Amino acid sequence: MAKTLKRTAAFVALGKALTAGARGGPGLGTRLAALPRMIRATTRGEYDGGLRLALMTAATIYVVSPIDIVPEAFLALFGLVDDVVAVTWLAGTVLAETERFLAWEARRKTVIPGTVAG
Repeated sequence: MAKTLKRTAAFVALGKALTAGARGGPGLGTRLAALPRMIRATTRGEYDGGLRLALMTAATIYVVSPIDIVPEAFLALFGLVDDVVAVTWLAGTVLAETERFLAWEARRKTVIPGTVAG
């Protein structure tokens, strides 16, 4: 029961961070639509987001997983801190990385293969 409430709170916090953090940048829908393209470009070696994607995946698994490094049952409020840190970091990283990827994608579309950019 506590893990389910924690999970729900974590996803609500992540959703709020993603929608509030855009501030004039790409919208949430654009960012979420970019994630599969970013993963595909990274696996093809076209985009350099491999380590960041691995860390985002690990953070997502940690938040969703029923296993907890600092259990709430023993440490009450302090047990929630690790989850809040993970969700906050994940939200910030998703915002930053999708923005970086979308900018990379836009630059890539303007480059003509075989020419020197000046």
